[in-house]
Amino acid sequence: MATKSKQRNTYECTECGYESIKWVGRCPECQAWGTVVEKGVPTGIEARAQALAPRHRAVPITEVPASEVAQHQPTSIGEFDRVLGGGIVPGAAILLSGEPGVGKSTLLLETASRIAATGARVLYVSGEESVNQVRMRAQRTNALQPTLLLASETDLGTVLGHIEQTDPALLILDSVQTIASANIDSLAGQPSQVREVATAIIRAAKTRNMPAILVGHVTKDGNVAGPRLLEHLVDVVAHIDGDRQTALRFVRTLKNRFGPTDEVGCFEMSGDGMVEVPDPSALFVSQRDQPVAGSAITVALEGKRVLPVEVQALVVHSQAPNPRRVTNGVDSNRVAMILAVLERRCGIQLASHDVYVSTVGGVRLTEPGADLAIAVALSSAQKNTPTKPNTVVVGEISLVGEIRHVSSEKMRFAEAKRLGYGKQFGPEHGTVTNAINLALGGGNRSGGGDGSRGGNSDRGGNANPGSNANRNGNHLRPV
Repeated sequence: MATKSKQRNTYECTECGYESIKWVGRCPECQAWGTVVEKGVPTGIEARAQALAPRHRAVPITEVPASEVAQHQPTSIGEFDRVLGGGIVPGAAILLSGEPGVGKSTLLLETASRIAATGARVLYVSGEESVNQVRMRAQRTNALQPTLLLASETDLGTVLGHIEQTDPALLILDSVQTIASANIDSLAGQPSQVREVATAIIRAAKTRNMPAILVGHVTKDGNVAGPRLLEHLVDVVAHIDGDRQTALRFVRTLKNRFGPTDEVGCFEMSGDGMVEVPDPSALFVSQRDQPVAGSAITVALEGKRVLPVEVQALVVHSQAPNPRRVTNGVDSNRVAMILAVLERRCGIQLASHDVYVSTVGGVRLTEPGADLAIAVALSSAQKNTPTKPNTVVVGEISLVGEIRHVSSEKMRFAEAKRLGYGKQFGPEHGTVTNAINLALGGGNRSGGGDGSRGGNSDRGGNANPGSNANRNGNHLRPV
């Protein structure tokens, strides 16, 4: 038995084609009055069977003119351009998320100022601050430009009206969770509102070939608030990592249709705004004249960036039945595993000692490549013997006391050599005991009870370990 199609009354703007499920006097898209008229739309089997004539015919990809392919436009902020793949693509929709107070608005206001300084018109719409508050922040960061236009709105129709009136070269919406559409019967920030607002802004961006940057709030789990569809609709999803207690900020892309997703931008929050840190190699290493015990340098991989990081350890004899294990910037579970390997395979007794392990510069190491640095720092602290000057150690530690290879190993050691670390210890030394003895100046000894196979023996498949296949960066994050 055939199903009878139903009729659903919808409304369409005769000027721009905007459709709505209820009548409105003013079109939210083109802001024209009295152009929204009722239109009957069939649904069901009949609706699915209908086909619409396309406005433009499908053409082979080879016939698309190369001049019409979107090109990146730099923002004059080198670290931000690095993350975006060279700049902002016209017509692209970018979603920037991050914790409260991490610097999202500060970075985007600086971006708007840099682009407005070229003479382009930039529209900055804030649903959280008044124009006076934004102006105060812009004055503090020296971001005042005559072509930077400010608006404080929370209604989607009004925002679209500002876009129609100003015709900006760049739109910044801060934030998408504070804007509401009159066509949706729910509060701002609800999934239906976020979906409607994002869809309308992205449609305007694509139609006008105008890039749009949307600020997105995050939940307590660190995910973008609102429907998951929001991340699918936009072209680029960028995220700022950082802690309000530290000045370091990392900007990385989780999705990028126009560039790589393994680049990272480094910034430092200061009184003048977000300051670029093009060479952050000195941020995570202490500067001292004399070597001290309990310190080791490793080389971490963050995207395509290779950064030296110092790991510090302190070992204190304890009378308590359960000695303390305190970590900062490293995974406590990996530290516990390394302590077990040191005691069982290397003969270093730490069961009756309080152990403290921390990184320098407020960063977090989560990749296995920092295992050897933690082990060397703990051994150095327990023996009260500093490591050799200009020494760097890289490698993953297995439960049998072996040093395993990590991703981009050659690139790490090459960068370490460029920075002046001439003594390098890693998987080529075979066992943890050998690497510790060499790093601390104790010679190539196999040590107590680790069953070592010697420094140059076969490592049984470590040249291409399967567990290392997924270690492709994004391991270094601010605490």
